[in-house]
Amino acid sequence: MHGRAAYNRLSNSTFESRVAGLVLAMFATMATIYVASRLWQDAESRTYLVKELDKRTMQNYSVVSVDETLKLIACREQQMRLSAIEMDLAAARQEGFVSGYLSQNDTQHSKKRHLAVIGIITTFGRKKNRDAIREAWMSTGAALRELQDNKGIVVRFVIGRSANHGDSFDTEIDSENSQTNDFIILDDHVEAPEELAKKMKSFFVHAVEKWDAEFYTKVNDDVYVNIDALGAALSSHLDKPRVYIGCMKSGKVFSEPTHRWYEPDWWKFGDGKWYFRYASGDLYTISRALAQYISINRSILQTYAHDDASAGSWFIGLDVNHVDDSKFCCASWTSGVICAAV
Repeated sequence: MHGRAAYNRLSNSTFESRVAGLVLAMFATMATIYVASRLWQDAESRTYLVKELDKRTMQNYSVVSVDETLKLIACREQQMRLSAIEMDLAAARQEGFVSGYLSQNDTQHSKKRHLAVIGIITTFGRKKNRDAIREAWMSTGAALRELQDNKGIVVRFVIGRSANHGDSFDTEIDSENSQTNDFIILDDHVEAPEELAKKMKSFFVHAVEKWDAEFYTKVNDDVYVNIDALGAALSSHLDKPRVYIGCMKSGKVFSEPTHRWYEPDWWKFGDGKWYFRYASGDLYTISRALAQYISINRSILQTYAHDDASAGSWFIGLDVNHVDDSKFCCASWTSGVICAAV
């Protein structure tokens, strides 16, 4: 009996020593792997520094200071990060996540640049106005395509979506567009009078990312435009990289909350309460560089009570050529004018 107990104690002791040995071996293996990985990670940096030391030795430099060594390592790390960023950017461009203007300098455009993209701002219940514009100066079907191909002028109606997405207002626009194919439908914008400034911003963002043009023009859906006169006027400004063309004015700022054109940010405009110079909203044009500027800074551009004053505010402080052209004043249809409001 005593012999069997002694035998059991001996067996347990042997088992415990084997387990302890396995645990120690496991820790030793993990420590070896860790040390080896650290040595492997540092090997490339050490090789680089050795080369730098060799270069300096050949150039009669006796030592490399600690500060210089740290600078070399930091430079190496920055180069690796830059390479990684460039690879990510290339992959994003292939996937279509990079806007067209970012890659313009990398590749040549396969298509000829348009002269202008014209956005006619419209809304629900204005089909009669749109039909009148189609008949008067916009054209439809093959003629609209010919205007784009031969004269380099793209014309589209611009509209958002109903607050009740998918309701009869939306379906009517979708049905009309299926027949005419002449709309820019801003799916992320909700149609509302107080959101008109944001609609202008969305139009410029959409237009500059879809079409490559020299100019981008905004016009209301109650304005008649002489396309040939507009094209001639814009062509005379092709030498100006940042240009804002229109019938310039300065409107009064209303601080009374009950007023129709109440400006919540009235206090920003000083004691005189007048807006800065801006182009009348009936018709105005901006160059490609300014449209790209709007697209890039869309999330931080302030909007005000008036959509046209908002557009003018985006160019304050920029090196922009403001062109006050009376031919863009649409008050009446007289000889030489480009537009007429009806």
